[in-house]
Amino acid sequence: MTREPIRTSDQAVAFLLSLVRDDPRPYQARANLAQLPIRRLLARIGDPQIDLPAVHIAGSKGKGSTALYLEAILQAAGMRTGTFTSPHLQRWTERLRIDGRESTDAEFAALFARLQPHVLALQAEDDACAPSFFDVLTAAALLLFAERRVECAIIEAGIGGRLDATNVVQPVLTCITSVELEHTDKLGDSIAAIAGEKAGIIKRGVPVIVCTLPPEAEAVIRRRGAELHGQVEVAGDPADGIAHLAATDRCSARNANMAVACARRIAGDREGFSKAVDQALTHTRPPGRMEVIAEHPWVVIDGAHTRASSAALAEMLQSVPANRLHLLVSVTIAKDASAVLAPLLERADSVVITNADATRSMDGDAVAASLVAHGYNPARIRAIADPRQAVLQSRDALADDDVLCVAGSMYMAGVARETLLGARA
Repeated sequence: MTREPIRTSDQAVAFLLSLVRDDPRPYQARANLAQLPIRRLLARIGDPQIDLPAVHIAGSKGKGSTALYLEAILQAAGMRTGTFTSPHLQRWTERLRIDGRESTDAEFAALFARLQPHVLALQAEDDACAPSFFDVLTAAALLLFAERRVECAIIEAGIGGRLDATNVVQPVLTCITSVELEHTDKLGDSIAAIAGEKAGIIKRGVPVIVCTLPPEAEAVIRRRGAELHGQVEVAGDPADGIAHLAATDRCSARNANMAVACARRIAGDREGFSKAVDQALTHTRPPGRMEVIAEHPWVVIDGAHTRASSAALAEMLQSVPANRLHLLVSVTIAKDASAVLAPLLERADSVVITNADATRSMDGDAVAASLVAHGYNPARIRAIADPRQAVLQSRDALADDDVLCVAGSMYMAGVARETLLGARA
C-alpha cells in the first residue's frame, strides 16, 4: 500500500490503485463480510451515509447515463446534487461530481489525503478486513456529499448491488435500469440470479423505479419489493414517450425516461419541473454513449460492453449515412467477446483489436480467436497493441463515406475520446 502522504491527484490515484486486491475467495463466499470493510471506514469518519438523501442506481447497463440525466434534471429544478459514477472515461475526477461539476485535482487529492490515515490504521488492525479500492472510492463520495449538504446524492452501484460497497446507503429511492447476463462469474449464470443481485439494493419501504425488464427479472424484483413493502414502478416505454424527451436514439431515450421517472419522485412537486426536464434533456449528452464526434468520415464512440448495448449501438449506426463500418474494440477480461460484439460484427467490414487497459482488457489474440471461432473472417481482423495508435491509425484509414465505431468497454471509449478530442474534453 502507498504510505507516502497524498498531496497531488496522481498520488491519490496511486494510493487507490495500491488498494486493488485479487481476492481468491469466490465473490458470493464473501457475502457475510462484503460491506464490513467500508462500514469500518465510514464509522471512523462519522458515518456520512446516515441521513444522506440518496438515489441508488443499479443495472447491467444504462446506470451511468441515467445518473447523468437525473443529475441534469434535478439541477435544472434547483436542487443541489452530488453524483458518484464508475468507471471514469478519461479522468479519475469524473467519478465525484457536485452540481454537475467534476472534482478538481486539488479537491480530489485533499479528499483522499483525509481518508489515507484511516485506511492505513484499518489495515494495521486487520488487513483481511481493510477497505479496498472501491470501498475507499465510495467512502470518499459519501463523505464529500454529506459535507457539501447535497439535496440528492446520486449513487451508481459498481458490480451487482447486494454485495456492492455502495449498498451501505439508505436511499430515498432505488432504480434498476436493466438486467442482462453479465459478470456471470460473480452474479450468477441466469437472468433470475442476476436480478436477485440487483434487487439487493431495494430497502424497506423505499420505492423502486425499473424499466421494462425480462419477465423473469421483473418477477424477482417485484417479489423483493413486495417483501420489503417497496412500491415497484415501471417507467414508461420511450416509444410511448414523453413529449419533451430530447434523446435521439432508443437506448438514450430509455435512460432519459428512467431519469425522468426518478426525478418526478424526487422533485416532481417543484414549480417549473416540466420546464426543468425539457431544459436538462435538451442539453445533456452523456459522453462515450453513442457519441458522434466526427462526420465524413464518421466516428462514433460508445462504451457498449454487453450484447444488448451492442445491439442498441448497431441499431443507432443504421442511421449513419456511411457505406462501410469499421470496428475498433477492446473487451474487458471475463467477457465473451464474440457474444458481446455479435450485433456489430454482422455488418462490420473490418475489426481492429487493441488493449485499452493493460490490467483490465482481454488479450487481443484471445479476442481475435473468439471472433474467428464464431465465424468472423480472420482476414478482416488485425491487432494494434497500443490503444492510442489503434485509434489514430483506424481514424486515418477511413474514407469519407466510412464510419469508425469504437466500442467494447468504457475504458476503450475513454481512450478514444482523449486521443481524438483531448484530455479535457
